[in-house]
Amino acid sequence: MSDVENMLALLAFCAIVVLWLKLTAARERAVNEARRQCQQHGLQLLDESVGLRAVRLRRVNGLRRVERGYAFEVSIDGDDREPGRLWMIGDALSGLSLPTIELASAESIVASALAKASSNVVPLHPGRRPDDRLH
Repeated sequence: MSDVENMLALLAFCAIVVLWLKLTAARERAVNEARRQCQQHGLQLLDESVGLRAVRLRRVNGLRRVERGYAFEVSIDGDDREPGRLWMIGDALSGLSLPTIELASAESIVASALAKASSNVVPLHPGRRPDDRLH
């Protein structure tokens, strides 16, 4: 019995090591994908902070596949930390969530418009002419 128990323990240990190596390789692929997406969208990936957050089953072309969710942090302008998330099936990116940067650019546009204006009145509809009527 001790030989069988030792063999099962050795097999269990080998299975754990193989699983750990596969998850480490998958995390490295996720780090590379997060880095590539951040570079493509003009964001900074902070601290190489990509970590596995969720695992779920997803049906792709009629087959159930394991989808891994990774969370990470990015910076829009270097002064903030925003959450990002990516989902991967195997080596392929299946989902991506990055912070929006329209708010930051809209705020800078309004700030520059206020700085250029001679009065302190902000027009609600800059495209509207004064002779247009609502009714």
